[in-house]
Amino acid sequence: MGVGDYLSDLMGTGSGSRQHSSNSRKQLQTVELRVTMDCDGCVLKVKKTLSSLDGVESVEINRKQQKVTVTGYVEANKVLKKAKSTGKKAEIWPYVPYSMVANPYTVQAYDKKAPPGYVRRVDNSATIGTVTTYGDPYTTMFSDENPNACSIM
Repeated sequence: MGVGDYLSDLMGTGSGSRQHSSNSRKQLQTVELRVTMDCDGCVLKVKKTLSSLDGVESVEINRKQQKVTVTGYVEANKVLKKAKSTGKKAEIWPYVPYSMVANPYTVQAYDKKAPPGYVRRVDNSATIGTVTTYGDPYTTMFSDENPNACSIM
């Protein structure tokens, strides 16, 4: 491979086979799973199994939250399949911070098993008929339209 080929690969106008291999590379991503783990042995088994996947950079486990975070050049469905191969119940991390959900206290979002500050991920289209507007509360706090503005000052 000469200097011209190297420069053309950098510019994206290289030969078809080289360009195809560079486009088929996976991107670095983080996959979060909820895996049921009861003891330190379970934690070690899951960590060892997921670390053996090709492209995995790191595996972090929070046993208290039952959360496994895998970072690397991997696909989420392959990580999930590998986690299930350990015999443990595994699913994609179903929780998001409650500030990310329009109505965090609806029946669909509330989950007793969720870690503190998290609710179950729900589709916003599930709450048909409600209109939610997001506004900065600090911009309207001292507004003339706010009837309670005098009590704040």
